[in-house]
Amino acid sequence: MNLPNKLTMLRIILVPVFVIFVSMTHSAACQWAALGIFVAASITDMLDGRIARSQHLVTDFGKFMDPIADKLLVMSALVMLVERRGDPNSLGSSMPAWVCIIMLAREFAVSGFRLVAAAKGRVIAAGPWGKLKTISQMIYIPMALLIIPIYNIDLDAHHYWKLITTIMMYLSMALTLYSGFDYIWKNRELLTDM
Repeated sequence: MNLPNKLTMLRIILVPVFVIFVSMTHSAACQWAALGIFVAASITDMLDGRIARSQHLVTDFGKFMDPIADKLLVMSALVMLVERRGDPNSLGSSMPAWVCIIMLAREFAVSGFRLVAAAKGRVIAAGPWGKLKTISQMIYIPMALLIIPIYNIDLDAHHYWKLITTIMMYLSMALTLYSGFDYIWKNRELLTDM
């Protein structure tokens, strides 16, 4: 197994560790740990692709597992943020279920399109809106994870941070929706083929 594939597997292994720490909302230290794990896993996502391309280590395993690892990480984080809705320790760091459903539905729809395209021998690269969607999610999730630790540092800062994080959540949701529609529209011929 080459280095990029090892990084992909490391990202998958980090997901349950991240979930354990992020679920401990009573502990600011655990939230810091969850944030560190999420950032480390996100960095492996960036590194494995760059290394694979620059050193000609692209494999079928990597092509298959890398997007699965990415989705596992992001979807786990989103679901854990929804789970906080009834937790008094979450201090407003939760996500409404309907926002999560929209984000997850987009991922499944686009993944389905990619499978159909792959069956026809086509590879559809991520567009600029899809990349913006990913960047917005990778910014929003750490911001949400920081809400509990910031509460323990400064109550006023906590209120502002929570507001900015909520705005970022809705921006990320809007980019998620738009990028999904954009992706489907640009590849709508796959719908007629179905």
